[in-house]
Amino acid sequence: MARIDLVDLAHSYGGDTYALKPMTMTWRQGGAYALLGPSGCGKTTLLNIISGIVTPSHGKVLFDGKDITNATTRERNIAQVFQFPVIYDTMTVGENLAFPLKNRGLARDVIGKRVKEIAELLDLTPFLDRKAVRLSPDAKQKISLGRGLVRSDVAAVLFDEPLTVIDPHLKWELRSKLKALHQALDLTMIYVTHDQTEALTFADTVVVMHDGAVVQSGTPEELFAKPAHTFVGYFIGSPGMNIVPAEVKGNEAKIDGHTIKLNRTYDSLPVGAKIEIGVRPEFVEVAPPAPGLLSANIERIDDLGRVRFARVRIGDVKFAAKVPNGFLVPDNTAGLVFDPAHIHVYADSLLVEGRA
Repeated sequence: MARIDLVDLAHSYGGDTYALKPMTMTWRQGGAYALLGPSGCGKTTLLNIISGIVTPSHGKVLFDGKDITNATTRERNIAQVFQFPVIYDTMTVGENLAFPLKNRGLARDVIGKRVKEIAELLDLTPFLDRKAVRLSPDAKQKISLGRGLVRSDVAAVLFDEPLTVIDPHLKWELRSKLKALHQALDLTMIYVTHDQTEALTFADTVVVMHDGAVVQSGTPEELFAKPAHTFVGYFIGSPGMNIVPAEVKGNEAKIDGHTIKLNRTYDSLPVGAKIEIGVRPEFVEVAPPAPGLLSANIERIDDLGRVRFARVRIGDVKFAAKVPNGFLVPDNTAGLVFDPAHIHVYADSLLVEGRA
């Protein structure tokens, strides 16, 4: 287990285009992290730099303060689990789980104890004597997960979208298993995914990436409540945050000529910056049209069972707003009621704190 420090890290596969833009960050020992972002944002490149598959163009990687930037994956003592199962079909499940330990020359009783422990955690005990070739893709990926977790001395366990081949109805179960495994084994785990549900249910700290850069790192609650970048607001949440161009002065924002009160005061926004406000649909409610309320045209209602969201239009801007229980939505227009405590102001996509 190790603390991992990335110092002025950046990477280019050639030319002036960077797949990974400069970053400095720390991954604490025993933490559960998720690298979250769309395809092509740089998260797998970052994971492969940590594991040693890729050597960065710039910067250093430190394990417990030791520079291992040019060390091999074996020298780093990293376990990595990939999108598709990496197992030996001709071996039994038990032999597959034991293989990483046998390679390190551990005693037979130590290996047997550890294999039994991991098999129980992953519900593989009934299959220990079965050939892996006869198992389903789901079971094979469980074996691959087990092979990554069986070594208790690893610096970190890295997961590169490990639930890709798993049936949807089993994904929740395996995510819960991984969370329980992290708590039971106290290993540093880093999980790469483009699925916000996987990231938010697995990790204590979610690192959101966009266009090769880390745009925010924090707990799921922090990312939802206070996105530091408009991309975080849009990418996390279903539906995502409403991001709307606005004129902001003092403690007021104007959208389409309508004034919305803000909880904070903004006296010195950057000159020439693109100013937007962001508010999650959960903190805007549709209401009967009334003087003083921002008026919106209703396009449709999305009924998600536990909650309904109205899809509305304000001029050229599309918006999502919560429909209160029992509220009969008008056919054409409605007013919007905002919660000022949850309205954020952004300048060129970056959060502006304002003055309380």
